[in-house]
Amino acid sequence: MSLLTKDYDYHLPQELIASRPLADRAASRMLVIHRETGRIEHRMFADFESYLKPEDLLVLNNTRVIPARLFSDDGRTELLCLDQLSPTQWRCLAKPGKRMKVGKSVVVGGITGIVVEVFENGDRLIEWEAALDIHKHGHLALPHYMGREDEEMDKERYQTVYSKEEGAIAAPTAGLHFTTEMLERIRHDFITLHVGVGTFRPVSVENIGEHDMHSEKYVVSGQTARNINSAGRVIAVGTTVTRVLESL
Repeated sequence: MSLLTKDYDYHLPQELIASRPLADRAASRMLVIHRETGRIEHRMFADFESYLKPEDLLVLNNTRVIPARLFSDDGRTELLCLDQLSPTQWRCLAKPGKRMKVGKSVVVGGITGIVVEVFENGDRLIEWEAALDIHKHGHLALPHYMGREDEEMDKERYQTVYSKEEGAIAAPTAGLHFTTEMLERIRHDFITLHVGVGTFRPVSVENIGEHDMHSEKYVVSGQTARNINSAGRVIAVGTTVTRVLESL
């Protein structure tokens, strides 16, 4: 397996990148690769169930995306809230960062925040004078390749139908295609991993092995672990679930 970043470059035509979701979650296209023969099929996601066996267990990430993108009242500063450390403390990315030095203030929704620490990686620790209501003042941080700002419909469509535990700044996108009706017919269980800022940060080194990975927190209950251990095939939905299961 190559560790050179250039070996993973490919051309993706702009017109093939969806900027808005389909009305029907399960109406997306699905690529199926048969490992035994290498044969490739082009199917629809609605066909997903036909590839499952009774003893299979689907494992999904039930994280819920928070509106983590904030703009200062004067429009000069943009913040991305990464982690809430206390009711009034958030670890954030700031743009432009040069303006947000220790002691500098920013006002969002009439609430003043002070930069109390700048971490080695450039993150800012901001102490707010009162609890910041990100659901009132925040925006969803949509992937840049969608080429648009968030809209009202994204509050529901940029979440999986099983999202529950708040804390992600990006959606576990592989799960966006499932519908409630599909999951009612499929044996499944949940882990929680809050998708962090690493999903937005590009790999800028020539050798992938030199890339500085961010850390992530995950939760797997004892019952979920027992269900996974007793299952036939364990099917991880998306890279977030795959990382958790491989780590364990």
